[in-house]
Amino acid sequence: MSTEVAELQVFNETIEKVLGFITAYKLYIRMKMRGIVVEEQIQWILLYVQERSVDIWKENILKDLEKELLEYETAGEFLADIKKEFGGGDEETVKVAELKRIEQEEKTIKKFVQEFRRAARSSRYEGRPLIEEFKRDMNGMICQRLIKSE
Repeated sequence: MSTEVAELQVFNETIEKVLGFITAYKLYIRMKMRGIVVEEQIQWILLYVQERSVDIWKENILKDLEKELLEYETAGEFLADIKKEFGGGDEETVKVAELKRIEQEEKTIKKFVQEFRRAARSSRYEGRPLIEEFKRDMNGMICQRLIKSE
């Protein structure tokens, strides 16, 4: 029985997308590319790395691999390098960026709170700074009502 997988996306170097890219490719390699030589796995991943400024990075990586100046024992190590290069830092940094990007806009308060909590989990924001960020992201009318009720 063959397992169906979603279509893989081309690499997008925005902070919010790097972790999703890495996770998707790790899963795909585990599911569909077991037993394939690491160099071929990395070359396969590089086929999907083709957006904007990453082309220069990709060309440099390919040259270093060809000259054997760079070597990876696993495709996971290579994906970790992508995370270091384009991930904007650790998961905390990514979560803070995501937290600052969230706005309630037309979302229900329930949906907004769920999205905010998910982003806040690993951001290390807590206490007053987290509350202030929540109020900043919240729909203006709802926020005004909360302020008046305090």
